[in-house]
Amino acid sequence: MPNSSPSGLNAFGLPPSKKQRANNHNQDSDGIPIPEITQFDHVSLTSHADAFGVDPVPISWGHPDPDVRGPVICTVRHSSQRNAIGAHSGSYCVYTGLAVGAGALNPDYIPNLKLTSPVFKIGPHKSWSDPKKMACMDPFGHLVTQCFQPYLEKGFDIRPTIAVTKAHIDLPECREAIATGRLKPDGTILLKGGQSIVAKAAIEPVWYLPEIARRFGCTEVFLRQSIFRMTNGMYPELITRPDIKVFLPPIGGLTIYIWGDPETIPDEDIELTCRVHDECNGSDVFGSDICTCRPYLTHAIEECIRTAQRGGAGIVIYYRKEGRSLGEVTKYLVYNTRKRQKGGDSAENYFNCTEQVAGVQDTRFQALMPDPLHFLGVTKIHNFISMSDMKYNAIVSTGIKIVNRVEIPKELVPEDAQVEITAKVFHGYNAGEAYKNIDENELKHTKGREYNYDQKEKDDADATATNGDK
Repeated sequence: MPNSSPSGLNAFGLPPSKKQRANNHNQDSDGIPIPEITQFDHVSLTSHADAFGVDPVPISWGHPDPDVRGPVICTVRHSSQRNAIGAHSGSYCVYTGLAVGAGALNPDYIPNLKLTSPVFKIGPHKSWSDPKKMACMDPFGHLVTQCFQPYLEKGFDIRPTIAVTKAHIDLPECREAIATGRLKPDGTILLKGGQSIVAKAAIEPVWYLPEIARRFGCTEVFLRQSIFRMTNGMYPELITRPDIKVFLPPIGGLTIYIWGDPETIPDEDIELTCRVHDECNGSDVFGSDICTCRPYLTHAIEECIRTAQRGGAGIVIYYRKEGRSLGEVTKYLVYNTRKRQKGGDSAENYFNCTEQVAGVQDTRFQALMPDPLHFLGVTKIHNFISMSDMKYNAIVSTGIKIVNRVEIPKELVPEDAQVEITAKVFHGYNAGEAYKNIDENELKHTKGREYNYDQKEKDDADATATNGDK
């Protein structure tokens, strides 16, 4: 039998058979397989389970021991040994392809992870080994260099899916809060200049498909077929590789921001304040006043700072779920529909306009949302800075207790966002004391700003016709 070369190919230029690899596994005292390096001399459109040359590194999702659980391998260097479908970096993987196409990136490059380890400790927690609490991210994703160093030393290209660091956050709202006396600098959590000190973690989604299917009440087969269909066949291995249960979807990830000591988070006796926030570029970054997103976010940050100053911790989880995960283009189309509909922008038709354009009101699917809380070891939230019934229900259904639900102060709601807040409260959002009087009459009479789009278009058309007659 021909011997395998250092690249993992035998003398005939083929990968070794499963039997050969099994023998190699047994010969290695560490139990780690020999990495096989993919040769990019042809294009393979997909792979198949039990085909020649296919032998994914075993992964036992939910096992508490990372040595037994195994690493998530989803890089291009080990196509026959990959145990995950998709690619790293979410939607940004396309830019990696562009970089290779432009000659700016060597596809064989392996990152130097020597100085990238977490700067503060997260876990391990009991929840990490429960797929019902941990199926949307890899709980060992920040510990690649610690847990899977033997794989790295052997030549495997394994990438972190979580990065843990620290930063200073500088928000004008915090400076204004100091100026008005709402916040007081302490030199540790909040500096005199308005900067707050945070620990933070960036997380890429890593899905364990059997549990994702369970949460949505469908079979794994149907889930795979649905994703394959609605991505126009982007991931054929969802169909051809039922043996691979892990998927790195091409969607945005999330960022966790922590004020105070992260190690106090699992302690139910220490106060914890939390907001789970879904991205809204228009409001969060540019201050658009058609929604409450930025003011609610900055209010939550103030509450997190206060909690940390009292000896507790504050968490903001920031999801990349623009436009209720329908996308910003769809969101703007909905805005136009809201403003142009008969009678103008109204709370009464707020949700109908989204469904008219997108066919659905919301695709954020909060069943996937609580996993980062379990990643941090959260079992009790003392102050939940959210009015969303969907988020509340999703969190408590996984066993996390919520003591207080904190609504956005009325004075922080922009004028044009009255439509949004009125519609949401009427349809089930937690009203609290501030919004308890919202009824059907207020729903019918709450209107948004008028832009007179159609009148302007009519005037432009009349002007064009007049000029054409001259």
